[in-house]
Amino acid sequence: MTNNDTLRRLRYALNINDAQVAEIIAKTGRPTTADEVVGWLKREDEPGYAELSHAVLCRFLDGLIVEKRGPHPSGNIPAPLEFLPNNEILKKLRIALNLKEEDVLGVFNKADFVVTKAELGSFFRKEGHRNYRKCPEQVLRKFIHGLGK
Repeated sequence: MTNNDTLRRLRYALNINDAQVAEIIAKTGRPTTADEVVGWLKREDEPGYAELSHAVLCRFLDGLIVEKRGPHPSGNIPAPLEFLPNNEILKKLRIALNLKEEDVLGVFNKADFVVTKAELGSFFRKEGHRNYRKCPEQVLRKFIHGLGK
């Protein structure tokens, strides 16, 4: 799943429009226009398609955290990551939507997808931890699908 696919799915799941996506990204200090967003939301074979970088997707997720939870008490916005793994996307969505473990499992249940507590915990561990597990694309896709329901 490309970054463009992820943004497209999140946009529909969270029921936000192009202008709102641009506003959310702008909350992280990167001015964004609705026209840019339109290019990111197009399919690869459509004219006007623009590839979405990991850094901009990270800015969208960080902006979503600011939008939903308010700015960090220090006022700092983290620097965007150059590579955004699925685990990090899942973490940022959990933070933005203020979801506890039971809530996350409930989202997976809405998508008719079974994830155990141990498996879920392994996705939120730091890379290098002995119980860390890389989050597969299917898991992220099902989570976003469950958010939409």
